[in-house]
Parts: sequence; C-alpha cells; structure tokens
Amino acid sequence: MTDSDEGATTSRRNVLDAVHKWAATAAAVVALALSAYNFADLQEQPQVDVTLPHLLRIGLDGMDAHFYVQPTVSSRIKTQDVDVIRDAHLQLTPSGSISSSKRPKFYWKEVGVWDFDPVKEFISYRWSADPAPFIVSQDKPQQPTFLFQADRWGFRPGRYEGSLRLSRTAEHSPLTKNFCLIMSERAVKEIQGGAADRSIYFFRNDLPKFASNRYSGCYVRETD
Repeated sequence: MTDSDEGATTSRRNVLDAVHKWAATAAAVVALALSAYNFADLQEQPQVDVTLPHLLRIGLDGMDAHFYVQPTVSSRIKTQDVDVIRDAHLQLTPSGSISSSKRPKFYWKEVGVWDFDPVKEFISYRWSADPAPFIVSQDKPQQPTFLFQADRWGFRPGRYEGSLRLSRTAEHSPLTKNFCLIMSERAVKEIQGGAADRSIYFFRNDLPKFASNRYSGCYVRETD
C-alpha cells in the first residue's frame, strides 16, 4: 500500500469517527429534550373533565325524591399528580310556568351500582359505597353512580334547570355541568304511582323524536 492509500484510509476513518461522534451527540441531545418534555408534562396539574350521560334515572322513595346520575370523570393529561373529587352537589330549579314552585334541596346520599337481569330484562339498583372522596387520573377515569335525595319533595309538570357540581381540592375550582329536564304530567303521575315500590324511570337527552327546539337537548321521559 502506498503512502497516498494509507492517507486516504486514515482520512476516511477520521470522517467516520467524526460522523459517529456527531450522531451520538445528536441522539443524546434529542433524548435529553424528550426526557425534559416528558418531565415537564408530568409536572403539570391534571386537567379533569366531567361529562354527563345521555340517560338520567328518577324515582320516589315514599315522599323523598331520588335522582340518579352517572357522569364520566376523567383526566386528559398524564401527570404525576392526581385530582381528588371531594364532594358532589345537585341543584334542580323549577323554571318557566313553575318557577314559583318549591326548590328541592338535594344531597349526595350514596354511590350505587346497577344490576341487569337478562331473563326479566330488568335493571335494579343497589348500594355500593357511602359518599366519600375519590381519585381521578388519566389511567383511572371514574364513572360513579351518584344517588341524590331531596327529602319530602315531589316533581311537578314543567321544565327544570339543573347542574351537577363536583368539588375538588382547595387549589382547584369545582367542575360544573348544566342540564335541563322536562317533566310531563304523564311522567309525574308515573313516578308518583311507583313511589311505594321505589320504581325508577329513565329520562334521555338524545332521542331523535325529541330533537325539536321545544326540548333543546333536555332530558325527557322515554315514553312521552
């Protein structure tokens, strides 16, 4: 091998070494940047959302009104911190022609679950837990079935404006979702008739037959 060949080989080796070192350095910088980005993401506060279901359940237990709602509570971002839902509040305000009616005072009574009997095609409710704080994170969304009770109060036919408010830790503002409920005279009589055996009735906000402006996305009894 001539001196010129040895020089060319050495030159190519130096170039390859330089490229290798540059690539390794670039990869390390990229890895560091990604690590810093992921670390910054993890340090963010959880962004929790609450979504109401398309279906609410309502009934009477003797003279007490029962209101069942199962929202989805989830976090959009993966963080090291979790959010804690400390309390749940339901407000229901008579409006329009019944705005002067007595306003119910609902309180969070308990958390329950629904059992489905495929033979009888019947859904029943049972107690699951006492009202207590629960944790929400991206890998642990929650769908609790809240049971709210208003003592010695009953529905009247008309429109109601409602809200579900979930209280969080002191540094976070509450999560609030508004909704409306239209109670027909037929639905009121149906609910009153089922008070003795604690019957439960479905109200939906997504049925095509209730798509007119009159209902405007409100929850309406399925059989109206």
